[in-house]
Amino acid sequence: MLQPTPANNQTASGQDPELSVIIPCFNEQKRIIPTINTIIDYLNSLGRSWEVIVSDDGSSDQTISLVEAQFYPNLTIIKSPRNHGKGHAVRAGIIAAKGNFILFTDADNATPITELDKMLPLLELGSYDIAIGSRAKQLLQTKQRSLGRCVMSAGLRVIVEHGLKLNIHDSQCGFKLFHRTVAKHLAQVQTINGFAFDLELLVIADIFGYQTIEIPVAWVDVAGSKVHPIRDAYQFLRDIMTIQINHWRGRYPSSMPAKPKSKSQHSNHWFA
Repeated sequence: MLQPTPANNQTASGQDPELSVIIPCFNEQKRIIPTINTIIDYLNSLGRSWEVIVSDDGSSDQTISLVEAQFYPNLTIIKSPRNHGKGHAVRAGIIAAKGNFILFTDADNATPITELDKMLPLLELGSYDIAIGSRAKQLLQTKQRSLGRCVMSAGLRVIVEHGLKLNIHDSQCGFKLFHRTVAKHLAQVQTINGFAFDLELLVIADIFGYQTIEIPVAWVDVAGSKVHPIRDAYQFLRDIMTIQINHWRGRYPSSMPAKPKSKSQHSNHWFA
């Protein structure tokens, strides 16, 4: 059972925070503290109420003890007794989140938290329900990635765009922002715990007619990635089959009223 450690995640007036930032993590003792410090410094500069949720996916190292020793304000730790997968950790964070807007971002800080500046105003205007970071253009130009990861990314992108008919250039970037009601809705229906959980969220969002915009973001290929090209590509393909089967079997019904899809506008957009 997940064990949340409570924190002061409300404003002085007792209202819920404007922004929740979820950091899913698994054995991130070398990176978690610098990442949290960077995120909190940024959030403090915004002049908004906020909370940070560290959702640990059964780490066996010192990740949690390091975070607990810092006595951060407005931070909640969610502890899973065993490793389930990043999707499980993100879902647990979304369920616990109280912010009007919910962002999840990776523990390696590969996409700088300052990229939120590009995304938050678009959701606040009300035209979009979800804003997702995209590394697609940068990945075409970078020379830092291994051949295996480049081939895997290219192949998976083709499957997503042509197999699932999802107009998304980069479904796997770990930097995604949601309106709270949308995030909660999707978390109720999401089933995949592993590598393809991002893709499942986007497929469900498309089914429900939520408006998604894809934003190019800065990104650094941080050393120490847990992605294994062959193993994760195989699992990703299995998860895609699961998503298709779930859809065919009606496993993604709307459990609460969702916005109807516009007839004049596709639900996915690319912001250059």
